[in-house]
Amino acid sequence: MKIGIACDHAGYEMKEQLKKLLVEKGHEVRDFGTNSCTSVDYPDFAHPLALAIEKGEVVYGISSCYSGNGINMTMNKHQGIRAALCWNDEIAYLARHHNNANACSLPAHFISLEEAERIIGIFLAESFDGGRHQRRIDKMPA
Repeated sequence: MKIGIACDHAGYEMKEQLKKLLVEKGHEVRDFGTNSCTSVDYPDFAHPLALAIEKGEVVYGISSCYSGNGINMTMNKHQGIRAALCWNDEIAYLARHHNNANACSLPAHFISLEEAERIIGIFLAESFDGGRHQRRIDKMPA
């Protein structure tokens, strides 16, 4: 599966570890940066990732910043994105089953690498339930 990944400086170390994990699991990973712990602005990396998802160049996106909020808000400015801020297993599960999320944002400062790995595993493995949830998705702007 093609997966895009992006972060700011606060999420850099987590991104690098998750990228290795995803490749080990057989995924093709497209890295949208950043490429160091030097301070940067998360929108510079979130927008290209969101565009790649919208264009179908990657299936899902994974993003991270200090709290996860800023990069998540930026991703959700794009009409074709349903990014979910995931900080535990259940939120990741519900993001896929109920919201058909196509991007997972992680709060790099508030979860461990082990938690992030679990969250991403759940996010990528689960599927959308459809039904009443599709009706709600249909009410979002396209």
